[in-house]
Amino acid sequence: MFTNDEINLMCIYNTGTREGLIAELTQMRSYLGAEETELLALTDSVLGKLQGMSDAEYAGLDLFPDY
Repeated sequence: MFTNDEINLMCIYNTGTREGLIAELTQMRSYLGAEETELLALTDSVLGKLQGMSDAEYAGLDLFPDY
């Protein structure tokens, strides 16, 4: 469901809850400039997927970075 890049982004901003992660990513997104198209697209993709899932589904994710 999530790409490696999406998982890595989620690991960076993970607060332990789906709603907390959504809030952190939304705040981070507000600091991005229009020229940061790749990060904007990645963030929007993650936010869309997080908003479309339940807290139980989120709890089942293995959020370990793949560096």
